[in-house]
Amino acid sequence: MTEIKKERLAPVTSARGTVHLPGSKSISNRVLLLAAVSQGQTQLDGLLDSDDTRVMQAALRQLGVAIDSTAPSRAVVNGASPFPVDRAELFLGNAGTAFRPLTAALALMGGDYRLSGVPRMHERPIGDLVDALRILGADIQYEGEAGFPPLRVRAGRGASADGGRDAVQVKGSVSSQFLTALLMAAPLHTAKTGRDLAIEVQGELISRPYILITLNLMQRFGVRVRREGWQRFEVPATAVYRSPGRLHIEGDASSASYFMALGAIGGGPVRIEGVGTSSIQGDAAFAEVVQAMGAMVAKSENAMEIRGPSVADGERLNAFDRDFNLIPDAAMTAAVLALFADGPCTLRNIASWRVKETDRIHAMHTELAKLGAQVESGPDWLRVHPLARSQWRPADIHTYDDHRMAMCFSLAAFGPAPVTILDPDCVAKTFPDYFSVFHGLVQA
Repeated sequence: MTEIKKERLAPVTSARGTVHLPGSKSISNRVLLLAAVSQGQTQLDGLLDSDDTRVMQAALRQLGVAIDSTAPSRAVVNGASPFPVDRAELFLGNAGTAFRPLTAALALMGGDYRLSGVPRMHERPIGDLVDALRILGADIQYEGEAGFPPLRVRAGRGASADGGRDAVQVKGSVSSQFLTALLMAAPLHTAKTGRDLAIEVQGELISRPYILITLNLMQRFGVRVRREGWQRFEVPATAVYRSPGRLHIEGDASSASYFMALGAIGGGPVRIEGVGTSSIQGDAAFAEVVQAMGAMVAKSENAMEIRGPSVADGERLNAFDRDFNLIPDAAMTAAVLALFADGPCTLRNIASWRVKETDRIHAMHTELAKLGAQVESGPDWLRVHPLARSQWRPADIHTYDDHRMAMCFSLAAFGPAPVTILDPDCVAKTFPDYFSVFHGLVQA
């Protein structure tokens, strides 16, 4: 039996220093696919080097796309649409930012493909996306439980000019990745039909900032989407992806949240380079959360600096009751910060946590309770009561193969009891060097 690796974190009292963020996962995987289906060659600088981006690159290479990785954070992608390889079995791990967009692109491009992942990926819903793609003429079959991967994708009616329809609906309440996948693949469909394609969102669209990332990047590759609020998106028949030549990828704003939190509870200053006022990522707004909790935030175009009270000296953060629908990933960081607040903290509108790398509401509830906290939760909310120093308990934190569980619970090291992170290597999904960077910033 393989021994579980552990990262033991002794109590720390302060944090200061500078962190250079790795590239954004959301941007990296989007631009890898956009570059692959574009006319021309694209140089990507600042590319995230992690499990999820390696999965995307491996899949694209398997599909015949030439990618020259001259350095871990740089790649030159030669566009090839349709993909040279029209029959393949693709293993996509637990990378939703690879699985959903590739499903849409392959379904509308034509070919014969099987897409699978790790067991947790096979528990993450994809039915709403599949339903929409079938309306457009795609032939997609479930190889396991209906509504979930693995999938078999074949060329369907949409491969011809008279196939599919010019309007499609998709639910917006489960995952914004479904809409992102349809938007990114839409020009592949309009190129075959010669007609505009309208995508209409049913119900409330969650995680809207991620859609803005998608639209921004599509525009950089030459495709401008007409938008009517958050309910209707129209891709013109003339849409064609063309390489911008060179594109720089900004730092990962979700990862920045952990270092904003370090500055907020460890005194600081903690300087974060790679995300600032020019960021196109919604999670950059987590700076507003730590500011409301009592931290001082100074921003420049591509950086920010955080200073906060020292919780080791008995100071407390301001409690919150907040809707986190727009920044669900960064919200996990707030759930751990709640342990250091001056009252109960409530996170609302976080139903999307249920279908992430793990059921994050259940996981967060369970692991916070191990530390001694009183925690309550429901279908789309979580309430965390702060801990007095005498209430903290040493704990082994189970990470559920979820990178964000490992990273956000590192903040619990500012409590008076030791914390052990189980399977810390799961951070390789987005930030392989996280714990090395963390230890370089904190002091006992």
